[in-house]
This record gives sequence, C-alpha cells and structure tokens, in this order.
Amino acid sequence: MARLDYFAPGVYIEEVNRGSRPIEGVPTAIAGFVGFTEDIRGGAEPFKPMLVTTWDQYLQYFGRPNSDGFTDFNAYLPFSVYGWFLNGGGRCWITSIGTQLPGTPAPALEETGTQVNNRRKRPSLRFSLRSDESRSNGNGNGSSITPRSYNEMLAHPTPSLRIRINDSTPKTPEGESPLPDNTGEYFRVIVMDGDTELERYDHLTMNPDTDPQVADYVVTAFQESPSLLVTDLSQLGSPLARRPSNGMYEVSPPPFVPSPERFNDSVRGVRDDRTGVQGLFEIDEITILACPDLMRAYEANLINLDQVHGIMDLMVSMCEGAASGDIPNPPNRMVVLDTPPDLYKPQDVSQWLSQEFNRRSQFAALYYPWVLVPNPRNQGRPIAVPPCGHVMGVWSRTDETRGIYKAPANEVPRGVTGLTYDCNFREQELLNPIGINCIRTFPNRGIRIWGSRTLVEPEITEWRYIPVRRLMSYIEKSVELGTQWAVFEPNDEDLWARITRTISDFLTGLWRQGALMGASPSEAFYVKCDEELNTPDTMILGRLYVEVGVAPVRPAEFVIFRFSQWTGQDEG
Repeated sequence: MARLDYFAPGVYIEEVNRGSRPIEGVPTAIAGFVGFTEDIRGGAEPFKPMLVTTWDQYLQYFGRPNSDGFTDFNAYLPFSVYGWFLNGGGRCWITSIGTQLPGTPAPALEETGTQVNNRRKRPSLRFSLRSDESRSNGNGNGSSITPRSYNEMLAHPTPSLRIRINDSTPKTPEGESPLPDNTGEYFRVIVMDGDTELERYDHLTMNPDTDPQVADYVVTAFQESPSLLVTDLSQLGSPLARRPSNGMYEVSPPPFVPSPERFNDSVRGVRDDRTGVQGLFEIDEITILACPDLMRAYEANLINLDQVHGIMDLMVSMCEGAASGDIPNPPNRMVVLDTPPDLYKPQDVSQWLSQEFNRRSQFAALYYPWVLVPNPRNQGRPIAVPPCGHVMGVWSRTDETRGIYKAPANEVPRGVTGLTYDCNFREQELLNPIGINCIRTFPNRGIRIWGSRTLVEPEITEWRYIPVRRLMSYIEKSVELGTQWAVFEPNDEDLWARITRTISDFLTGLWRQGALMGASPSEAFYVKCDEELNTPDTMILGRLYVEVGVAPVRPAEFVIFRFSQWTGQDEG
C-alpha cells in the first residue's frame, strides 16, 4: 500500500490497488429441514441444526449403523432429505426434533444402542448406553429408558461414546499351569470418549461357560461398567464364529422421545438457544426451508390444524424478516409449505388456503398434491409424502443447470412414482390463480412440476413468480456482501464512481447470462449514485445512498399462439 511519509532518500516500491472490487454471487440453494430422524449421533444434537452435504453423511448423523436411515413410524423428513439429494440438492442443515413420535412408550434398555456383527455379518453383540437409573443400580437388566424432557436434553446432552474391538489373548495362568491355546476367539473392548480412554476390558470371549482363569465372558465383564451395557445377540456357533468383528463403533444413544405437552414449543424452538425452527433461521446461508414432519405430527394428533398454521406462519414471518427486526438486511429465504394430508381434492385445498390458513407472502410457495415414493421399510411399496423435499431439490438443480432466474417448473421430480391425486387442467385453473403450484401427470411426459408462483396476494403481480423473488433476493444479498468494503470510506465522488462501477459490472454479468431483460445493459438495469441522492445533509449524517433498478426476466407461464386463415391477397 502507498506510504504517506518519506524522510530518507531512496527508491520506494509500493503496491497500489486499482479498479473496482468484483461482487461474488452468494449461494442460492442451501436447504434447511426440520423433522423426525431415526437416530441422533456423531455429534448431532436434538433440536439443533447440523450441516449435511450427502445422503451418506446424513446416515452418519441421523441413521443407525448399517441402516437405511428411514424410520419405522414413517417420518417424512428422511424421505424429504433423500428427495433433496436425489434431485440435485447440495448441502443442507438438518434439525432433528426426536427419534420417536411423542408419547411413544420407551423401549427396553437392551433394545437400544449399536449392534456389532460377527465376521459372517450376523448379529453378535449390542452395546447400549446405561441410563441414570441403571448406573446407580449397578446393572441395566430389565430396565427401561425414562424419556428426558426438552430442557434436560439441552442442559445435559447424551454422551457420545465409541468402542474399539481388536484381538486379544487368553489370560496368563498363575504358577506352573500350562498356557491356554489362543484359538482366535479372544478380543478386547476399549470404551472411548473422543480420544480419551475410559474403560478397557481384555481377555474377552463369547463363551458364557468359559473358565474365569482363562477369559471373561463379555456380558459378565461389562456388568460393572458405569457407562455401557452389553447384550449377547448371537445364538449358534462356536465362540470364534460368534466373536464380534474388529473395528471402531459409535454407541448410539437411546431414542429421544419428545414430550407431547411441549412438542409444539420444541418445534418452534428458542432463538437464543439455536433450537427448533427459530434456531434454523440463525444459519445465515440457508435460503430454502421446509418442515415436512409438521404434517406427520398432525396425522398423529400431536398438534391440531391451528397449531400447524401457527408454525407455518412463524416460518413465513421469519422469512419475511418480521421476527428478526434487529437485522436490517433484506430477506434472502423462502419457505416451501405443504398442504394438510387429509385434503385430497383441489376444491378442499383451495378452501383451506383461502379461508383457514389464509396467509399470503411473496416468500412462501405451496405445492399440491403429495407425491408417492418407494418406502424401504415396506419392501419398496409406495408411501405418500409431502413434496417439499423433492421440489427443493429441483430448485437447486435448476439453479445449477440453468440459473436462479429460470423457473423451477416443467421439470421432472426424480424419485416420484405417482401422485395422491391426478389434477387436470380445469382443476388447476382453480388453484393456479391463488398461488397453488400443481404437480401433474402428462401422457408420454411423465410427472412434472407445473407451477412457479409464490403465495403473494394475487393483485401484487410484480412478486407473483418464484424466480423473480429469488433473483431479487440473490442480487440484494450479493450486493450487500460484496460492498462491505465501502463502509467508512471517504464519502466523495470517487467512492460513488467505484460503487457504481462495481454494481454495474455485477449486473452486466447477470444480463449476459440472461437473467435480465433488455437488448443492452442500459435497458436491463441502472445504477445511480450521485449528488442528487447524496446531498450535503445526508453526507453529514454519514449516509451513502445508491439506487439500483433491474428488469428481471419472467417465466412464460402462458404461451399463446394466434391462428387465422390467410390468403396471399389479405393484408398483413
């Protein structure tokens, strides 16, 4: 950088920054999901968001070991996240609100934890975390898990323990007794918390009738363990064949069953604690949100329709920025909503939106009907799930292949085998004007998303389309982050020119991509930053005003061809 003082004679080399600083576009397709999961492990915590970038990584945090990641009670979140990745989605944030439906009876302690297989891939042992009661009693046999409350889960998270299994030897005999043969059945278990070794059990075997002077039966050895309970799952075979495979295993915590009385508050969450729906909004990079298991809770009679509307309204309001008034930046998020599961016909959905939910916003989108996808827990038979996850994946795919200005419609949602209702053209005429985007089946074209409208009031036409809303949010957020260097710079004509040049270069790039209308950049946008906007009075107040106008492209929702008969003698 240039110096301002020169005292000694000599040659001075200085580096001077020239030109404008380019604006880099912000990510546009980072999702946030709230719902039930099969497990919570690997550092993930209940009610708190966890970053996931692939389906395999989702299984590491929210699926049991050697599991497909779905649940026995058909939670919708795993289907939505799987549909997100299947349709082209990238990284997303997952907030788990429990591993069982609220009110579900707690399982026996021996039925929880991590299963370790033998070398033939058959069950060998199950390692389970001891409950507080079993620790105080010294054993966990016959005990069950007492569900912990929401506050207890936040104050005292379940410890994350790992076990390492490797080879061992029989015990060394005392005196002149002959050394037992090492048959290969003996193993060692080390209990670890992170990199810290908590417990070590050596000379273990799967033989319950073993001589204590030679080895210890693994279940007997762990009876005095303060942290783990071991259950023998093997049935037939020699101790060597039943022996667990070597490796490192994470011990899954007991299922977290939310309290039915506090379930609604748990889903809403606490902003300061970064929990629930409100905690998900504290992740700045998230741009699309959904809560698919809101409808699963409604189906299970955990919350009524009014409570569903309350949480949906909370998500819409926070996308609008109404719930975070201390942040003056423009909103950069949209929420994808789902219709209630007991509304099948278009007229019922129309009545529900217009009279019962009756919430309008340019930062929300609604899709109908529910989609049918294969259920791995039911031999691949179809199950109806909310379309939000698959639709959000299409949004992400369209952003990458075409651009955020392209409507995420006339696209095939991957992984969808059918629809719960086959909406026709006349029925969509009822839904489309009020902002309900239909998913339809077309002959020889498959299932396609056939709508791209927001839930804004019908008369506010400038924010009618999803790509227009998202493009404007993208431009505003990119300019906001790309001009932070201008804060506290001298407020003069040089700064005005640099900001104008920086924003103009960014918008010119968008125009060349096809995101803005116009035959030239001057027709597509304008950037104004001059003495007319920045008067001496505003400059005394430390303010710099920049006015930007853009002409976004809009989807050709209605393609109209006009035909007439014509002869060579007719004019025109």
